[in-house]
Amino acid sequence: QLRFVESGGGLVQPGGSLRLSCADSDPAFARTALAWFRQAPGKERELVARLTIFGDTTDYADAVKGRFAISRDNTKYTMHLQMNDLKPEDTGTYFCNAIYWANRKIRGSWGQGVQVTVSS
Repeated sequence: QLRFVESGGGLVQPGGSLRLSCADSDPAFARTALAWFRQAPGKERELVARLTIFGDTTDYADAVKGRFAISRDNTKYTMHLQMNDLKPEDTGTYFCNAIYWANRKIRGSWGQGVQVTVSS
């Protein structure tokens, strides 16, 4: 089963940027749609961005449209989330996972996630 390792989080001021990375050594990584999720304290986990197997179609939550960009490199089994113009409400733990594109159901195991804190 796909198991992911997230990295790249940290503390950043409002308006700043961060680039998150997601990696897995399983070749199945390159044969599935992928997504980034986040969970703020006291809230449910929500889907932030997703992309298809070849990265040709992407989709974003309204709250991050125009600020975040999702991408993948199937030759390296990695996926990234470029986050710009960060806001305090972007604070949370970010996770990546494989999904079924049609119904957004999870296909892999959850990793540890990476903490993103946006604060002045």
